[in-house]
Amino acid sequence: MAVLSTTDRAVVSQGLQSDLSAAREALGAMTKADFQAAVDAADTWADSNASSFNLALPQPARSVLTAAQKSRLLEAVIRRRWIVGA
Repeated sequence: MAVLSTTDRAVVSQGLQSDLSAAREALGAMTKADFQAAVDAADTWADSNASSFNLALPQPARSVLTAAQKSRLLEAVIRRRWIVGA
């Protein structure tokens, strides 16, 4: 899987900024360009580490789950880790 297009990265950045703003979460002194750079870095990291995550999954999950299901799995685990402070 390749990194997102520049347009898709911008959509992610703008959408997340809107979500955070609506939730009244401050972004501190970050500019829109700073936030975009963070989105770009996260996408590049996800692309660089996708095979490592896949290989870490035990069978049968590795071969049975779809890429979208694996993505949802990783998202759920990361979100919960942040919620509980792990």
